[in-house]
Amino acid sequence: MEASFSPEQAQIRELVQRICVPFDDSYWQKQDATASFPEAFYRAIADAGLLGIAMPEEHGGSGLGISEAAVMMRTIAESGAAMSGASSVHMNIFGLQPVVVYGTPEQKARMLPPLIRGEQKACFAVTEPDAGLNTTQIKTRAERRGDHYVITGQKIWISTAQVADKFLLLARTTPLDQVKRKTDGLSLFYTDLDRSKVEVRLIHKLGRHAVDSNMLFIDGLEVPAADLIGVEGQGFKQILHGLNPERILIASEAIGIGYAALSRAVQYAKDRVVFDRPIGQNQSIQHPLARCWMNLEAAQLMVTKAARLYDSGQDCGAEANAAKFLAAEAAFSACETAVMTHGGMGYSSEYHVERYLREALIPRLAPVSPQMILNFIGEKVLGLPKSY
Repeated sequence: MEASFSPEQAQIRELVQRICVPFDDSYWQKQDATASFPEAFYRAIADAGLLGIAMPEEHGGSGLGISEAAVMMRTIAESGAAMSGASSVHMNIFGLQPVVVYGTPEQKARMLPPLIRGEQKACFAVTEPDAGLNTTQIKTRAERRGDHYVITGQKIWISTAQVADKFLLLARTTPLDQVKRKTDGLSLFYTDLDRSKVEVRLIHKLGRHAVDSNMLFIDGLEVPAADLIGVEGQGFKQILHGLNPERILIASEAIGIGYAALSRAVQYAKDRVVFDRPIGQNQSIQHPLARCWMNLEAAQLMVTKAARLYDSGQDCGAEANAAKFLAAEAAFSACETAVMTHGGMGYSSEYHVERYLREALIPRLAPVSPQMILNFIGEKVLGLPKSY
């Protein structure tokens, strides 16, 4: 795929590769083992001006597209950083697209530059324990009281909430039984993560320990009306401007992990000699690795297509979801194959592929399940009856 990058994208890839050099596998292994946020890496990306790669130039960003952001995120993951590295900057790249699209000039000037400069970190608070992917059923309430809203509710699987200063929060401002459509009555806020009103409770998990996942318990959080993004009640429409870019970037990150795992597996297959021959000479080793390469390349093509559609202002829902599905499956298969290629040593943290495998599970699960993607394609693309 190197030949398919535009000259500008190739320059971005080379820049990110240089930045990632000091943050090698041993760095990420340490961050994973100690469950420590990769502050040094985050700072290096911020200092290079890359946090604002897809943000408007007038607010300090680079004014580039999701296509360029996807190249950046794949390169980060492919360096060995995997999801730990990608997730540390992921929210800054895509999360405030609703602010870019729907925010007032005052909001953009106030909210975007600190995020782009890396002075503030943000998290994305949509998912709830009882709603899951059924976003219209969220129960977090925001009640207008004069010049502010009072918000109460719960959120789950919120990344970087342990270190975030701000959060993009979706809440219901009109009760579900009082709206014509289930998607109405939801509102979006970008505001301070006030820890005196928001309890952030860590979720212990299988992998990506360097970037935290959390439950949020929100009790009487006062949010200035000036932090409402767009029109009250139209938050569901607004978050869609973040969802498709997120799927594209997650897909690109998955592909990066897959290539990192494939590279290690290929090198091991060349170096490991058993019965007086490198194990890579055996077709039982070669063929699975070759299949992994083909699957990753095919998934990359769908990522490229989805990103180009988004950047040109065209509908890309099917392509973004398909890219996420195909990339996640290809990455997981590549990581599993890498572990198996290493044999017993694949289970050892010394060779890093077990970490890749643990982190490759994330794109399969989030931000939308593979089953829901298949439902979406079945209904929206193939025209089949809605199945849920």
